[in-house]
Amino acid sequence: MVEVRVTIVQFIDDYFPGFVECVLVDSDDYSHRFIEKAPVVSIANLSPDTVFPQAGHIACLVEDDWIDERGRLLVRVSTTNPWGIASTAGETTFTILRDKIVRA
Repeated sequence: MVEVRVTIVQFIDDYFPGFVECVLVDSDDYSHRFIEKAPVVSIANLSPDTVFPQAGHIACLVEDDWIDERGRLLVRVSTTNPWGIASTAGETTFTILRDKIVRA
């Protein structure tokens, strides 16, 4: 499975199984926010008492990769597959630096 690294910034809701806010920074340094179930984005036992930020991940599908005019290795990913995750703005496709990709 392919995953994109995110930063878990806060615990949002204790309703089972617990919800957290995550941030994905794209290749243009824009921060995309997600509200997601804690176990979907982390194997850690997150709670309201957890110290944040924490490392997290969102499963994704790599759609394309290339080297831009500045020599950066870029990847376009979709978070639609496999779990149907979207940012709080409804976005599901992001261009990120390749080093944000993790193969789990």
